Amino acid sequence: MQRSGILCGGAWCGDRNVTVDHWPSQETVATILGSSDFGGCPGHNMSTALKRLGAPFQVEAQGLVGNDEFGHLLWRICDELGIAREALEMRDGIATSVTYAMTDQRTGKRTHFHEPGAFKVQSPDDFDFTKTTCRIAHLGLPGLQPVLDGPWKGDASGWVTVLKKAKAAGLKTNMELVSVERKKVHAVATSFLPFLDTIIINDEEAGAIAQMDTVADGVTNIEGCRAAAQKIMAAFTNLEMLVIHFPMGGIVLMRNGDTAEHASVKVPQDQILGSNGAGDCFAAGMLFGHHENWPIQQSLKLAHASAAMSLRSPNTTASVVPWKECLTQADSWGWRG
Repeated sequence: MQRSGILCGGAWCGDRNVTVDHWPSQETVATILGSSDFGGCPGHNMSTALKRLGAPFQVEAQGLVGNDEFGHLLWRICDELGIAREALEMRDGIATSVTYAMTDQRTGKRTHFHEPGAFKVQSPDDFDFTKTTCRIAHLGLPGLQPVLDGPWKGDASGWVTVLKKAKAAGLKTNMELVSVERKKVHAVATSFLPFLDTIIINDEEAGAIAQMDTVADGVTNIEGCRAAAQKIMAAFTNLEMLVIHFPMGGIVLMRNGDTAEHASVKVPQDQILGSNGAGDCFAAGMLFGHHENWPIQQSLKLAHASAAMSLRSPNTTASVVPWKECLTQADSWGWRG
């Protein structure tokens, strides 16, 4: 079978995006400047970013949502963008997972409050890869889904079971993490890393997996990231590609020995309305280029450009534009040295 396309599964949720005038200390008040409902989590964010980038290949959804306001919103988004949603199940009796993404207008940084909903019950039995012709399965979020995070029928975690199913069906596998407590990131990630072909993570997550210091006082230790990348690639010889991103740039290591580094985009401060989903948009740009067999330096450049475009909206992917426009705008703004 000639496979093509990216299946985006495991975590589909609603985002209630709220912009506040400042982030308050406890028992004080902040003013809500605006709010909107959108889709969120890696399944939604990866798939919609790929479509907005102009992916010339099939993009599919797989996951579990409730028969409620946010579940119907996610279905509608798929239909509007041309994402195949036959495997995005809407189930009665459960609620769609919802994340409240609170963005501080002054800094553009966001804080998340999460209602698990469907994440509390989603299990390996809810994943079926036998009907897809996609080449890559992109999954997430480990650490926030108790059934999948725990042991499952002899496997170290349900994620291991899901990844085994994907690989048995002939797909390459990619996983996205979430920056939860460091020990939990290490425990969950090391259980499923032997079953991944690629992984795209941030500096904090790389440090947690490698058990190394990659961030100090909020500043990325780039040498530490390089060392962590080498350690992870040495420990998990199944990995074909490892990508680490951080505010100032990104690093790519390939199993064949190729490496790439590229600075991030100098986005003007007045263009930044929120960073919610920026990491997903980075991953989408990277996987777009990887799927299309671009040189890794070009893929990394698009990853940064896609993330930069996403900053122009408080929603996760709404301001992402076709890939050529992303690169043109990024060149216009310039790249960090």
